[in-house]
Amino acid sequence: MNDPVTIAVLAAAVFAIAFLGVLVLWLRERGQSVKLATELAGAVERARLQEDARVTMGDYLRAQAEQTATATAEALLKRTDETFRNREMLHQERLAAQLKPVADSLAKFEAHVTAVEKTRAEETGGLREQLAQLMTASTATRDEARRLTEALKGNTGRRGRWGEQTCRNVLEAAGMAGRFDFEEQQSEAGDDGRQNRPDFIIHLPGGGKFVIDAKVSLAFGEPSDGDEDAQRQAASLRTAVSMKTHVRQLSSKAYQDQFKPSPDFVAMFVPGDAFLAAALDHEPELMNQAMASRVVIVTPTTLFALCKAVSYGWRVEEQAANADKIAVLGRELYKRLSVMGGHAAGLGKALETAVARYNQFVGSLETQVLTQARRFEDLKVDHEGKEIPQIEQVETAVRSLSKLGAADAAALTAPDAAPTS
Repeated sequence: MNDPVTIAVLAAAVFAIAFLGVLVLWLRERGQSVKLATELAGAVERARLQEDARVTMGDYLRAQAEQTATATAEALLKRTDETFRNREMLHQERLAAQLKPVADSLAKFEAHVTAVEKTRAEETGGLREQLAQLMTASTATRDEARRLTEALKGNTGRRGRWGEQTCRNVLEAAGMAGRFDFEEQQSEAGDDGRQNRPDFIIHLPGGGKFVIDAKVSLAFGEPSDGDEDAQRQAASLRTAVSMKTHVRQLSSKAYQDQFKPSPDFVAMFVPGDAFLAAALDHEPELMNQAMASRVVIVTPTTLFALCKAVSYGWRVEEQAANADKIAVLGRELYKRLSVMGGHAAGLGKALETAVARYNQFVGSLETQVLTQARRFEDLKVDHEGKEIPQIEQVETAVRSLSKLGAADAAALTAPDAAPTS
């Protein structure tokens, strides 16, 4: 109700009423009160109608304003909501575009992790299987070692056969053949008449020999020695003493003096580097003492290298023998080539003589015989379509043997040379 339109309408109404009042007074004074009253009543009615119209128009305008404001607010809210929604979608699209490389990297990483996990599972399974096989092999090796120890501990003959078989395996692995490069258990009488039978006799290039003794000088611990470490120490000590005793026995047999020519030593074979290492822990001078007694202690490793050197010597000697045979064959081949060259030179000379005789024959035939025969053609003699062919001389010379030396060529072309077959 306090808006400017209402105030203006009220002011106008007040002014109209005041004016009408003044007019009524004036008409009253003029004696026209009835007419003025009627007009005043009509004016008041019109004023009332105008007020009602104003109120109705105000309500209408307020309702229209409220409807317009509501529509505007709704449109604004809708536009704002659409703007926010579009911005949210744009933001999500930008965020998705920014996060796409990260998502791709995460997917690749997940695939890689899956592959690695699969590979790890497979490798773990394979490792478990290999560990199981290793445990089985280790158990089998331990059982075999225990059985071998029990077998070797109670029987000296078994230890000897085991040492001989191990030595034989090393010799064959080095490329040496039995009964050719080495002999086993060969009995021979010594200078004192006693029969000696070394385990192995190795044949050297040039006719030399050296002896290998494969008797195993081993000792084992006993339960009475104490715990496992004490038994190991006792076994090493006994093995060192046994090897030292065996060195003295081999030195007294003097195999190197019996088999001539021979290097000034005999080889004592120990079937394992660990046995010799254990003995050297207690007898550090064992190797020096053995070499002073003309005994060389060898293990599978050192014996393999020694036999490889012997095998190489055999190959060198065989190559040298083959070189001598090749030289003899070369001289014989040269003699035969010389004889064959003589035959070839004689054949060439005979061909040259035959060509010369042929050319002489052709010249005589052309000048003495065929000229007379062709006169029959001039006389129109019927020759049944057969013509006398043109005979050419042979102009190609026989190629000489240019690779022969001057002395050989002179000897081969001499008139009185008589090649041998």
